[in-house]
This record gives sequence, structure tokens and C-alpha cells, in this order.
Amino acid sequence: MKKIITFLLASLFVGILSASEKAKGFNEIDSMGQEQSLEAYKGKIVAIEFVNFKCPFVKKHYKSNNMQNLQKKYTSEGVIWLTVCSSAEGKQGYMTDDQINKALLDSGLGSTAYLVDSDGSMGKSYGAKTTPHMFIVDKEGSLAYRGAIDSVNSTKSSDIAGATNYVSKALDELLAGKAVSEPKTRPYGCSVKYAK
Repeated sequence: MKKIITFLLASLFVGILSASEKAKGFNEIDSMGQEQSLEAYKGKIVAIEFVNFKCPFVKKHYKSNNMQNLQKKYTSEGVIWLTVCSSAEGKQGYMTDDQINKALLDSGLGSTAYLVDSDGSMGKSYGAKTTPHMFIVDKEGSLAYRGAIDSVNSTKSSDIAGATNYVSKALDELLAGKAVSEPKTRPYGCSVKYAK
């Protein structure tokens, strides 16, 4: 009886591990007017960053160039990096096309594309709660990581150096063909400015 229970528990544990959550598909228009979808990047690692350039937590990572450096490093290694703004029109972080292009130029953005999700459909489907809120999709299309960019919940750029960067750690593990050791952390930042 004890062996049967042990076998059933082991089978259940393996089943839980293998039942990875599939990442939600999306179709969004980027700042260049091009359509972006998860399907278009099938077989690639995709990092998704929810952003609001007015948020002090986002400013921490952009004014220090931490976010741009991560974007440039990992896109150069074949990772697709999508920066997504889910701020509704009239809410903090929302920008017109002209404002977006100026902000992207000024920030030195290094991501693959900046997606305009003003109706909040993509943000809500991923459960994005904060800016920044980070998600990583593995090559099989499963959600490999979701949570904070790093381990220090603050708006101070001086805290970046001493923090564990969860996104960098997860991407390094995936690029090395390993499973993500810490697939979920608690996000921190400003609330996403959805319409409702």
C-alpha cells in the first residue's frame, strides 16, 4: 500500500511539472504600425515587459540604462523582447504615436518592438498588474517566468547593483537549455493604468 501511494504521489508531481502553462496568444500593433503576435515568434524565447515611462519604478530601470542594457544584451542573443504599454487613453503612460516615437528615441530602447495595448487586452490576458511586470515565454510557447524584474522593491537606481535580476537569471537558464529555477516572483511597481 505504501509503495502504491508513493508511486501515485510521484506520478502526480511529475504531472504537475509537465503541465506547463501555455502563454496567451496576442495580436497587437507596434509603434511602427506593424502587427506583432506571439505566433510570429514560434520557437523563440520571448521576453515581455509591461511599461509606463511615467512610473518611478520604470524610471529607475530606464534612467540607469538597466532595462536598455538587458534588452540589447538578450536581443543580441536571439531573444525577442517586446515592450508593452497597456495604459488606456487619458491615463498615465498613454502616448500618441508621435509621443511614443520621441520617447523611444530619447530612451534608447533596445527591445524588438514597442506594443500599443491601450485597450488593455494583452495586459489583462497575461495578468499584468504592475509596471514593470515581466513575463518570459520559452521556445515551446510555455510561460517560463512571471514576476518582478529583480529582488529589490524600490525606486532607487542605486539598488540595482545589489539586487538579484530574476529576468537575467531566467533568460540565462533558458539560453543554456535549462529549466527556470525561479519561475514566479512577486511583481512590484506602479499599477497598470487600465481603462477599468
